[in-house]
Amino acid sequence: MLSDVSARTLKFMGIPITADILNMLFKERTYEDAFEFLEEYFTEIAERREPILILDELQVIKDVRIDDLLIYKLFNFFVRLTKELHLCHVFAVTSDSLFIERIYNEAMLHGRCRYLLVDDFDKETTVKFLKNHGLSEEEGEKVWNYVGGKPVYLIEIINSEDREKKINELLSLRTGEIASLLKFVKELGDEVAINGRSYAVNYEQLIYSLNKFMNADEVEISAIDEVSKRYLVRKNILFVEPLRRRIRPQSRLDLLAIREVLSETAAANGVGGS
Repeated sequence: MLSDVSARTLKFMGIPITADILNMLFKERTYEDAFEFLEEYFTEIAERREPILILDELQVIKDVRIDDLLIYKLFNFFVRLTKELHLCHVFAVTSDSLFIERIYNEAMLHGRCRYLLVDDFDKETTVKFLKNHGLSEEEGEKVWNYVGGKPVYLIEIINSEDREKKINELLSLRTGEIASLLKFVKELGDEVAINGRSYAVNYEQLIYSLNKFMNADEVEISAIDEVSKRYLVRKNILFVEPLRRRIRPQSRLDLLAIREVLSETAAANGVGGS
């Protein structure tokens, strides 16, 4: 029941409610269902404003069950708020591209939602952004060639006293992380859960999958086996774009790190040597 929840608690939970609205909603009734409460809440707000509901990192509840999978109930509720009642706009945000693929391809959402890719900056935007923060166009081009347009990397480089060193440091760190992950799988093995079942991750298949990016920035989603795809996506190395049915490294830095790791692996195995 929500009747005894204070305004302070609701605000802490991410639902900012003023005291007068709270009193109005809870004056003569209680709520057994959170969806019922939210529907009435948005109904009241919609009389004066056009509300927008934003749920971030939605993947954390993807496997939560309340009688049935909560995610299905939640999206049915979103459809009711938007398509049926026209009360508000709903943005469901997640960084888990496998989860996006799963949700976007669900039949129940066909024609009822739109996929919006919030991607890294393109080259032009990256160089312009860096120029606005004191870098020359030549420096901006170099940064793009190494780390692409991922804002978190750009900020690190901008704030660094030695930008050349920071770029090399970022690439070295990411290369080491990917190399360590592959070494772990090769020596100890690993598993990935798919639809409630565990599947063994194969080191050779991971190498074969990553080799797809030695001469390409992206590949068709069908080019990589399902186990390797899901494992590498969950390890934040690859990214699935469901609308275009393409898969690519999470960033340009990841692309360069993958190529560096594979080159080192090939050299260690005597491949391509003179």
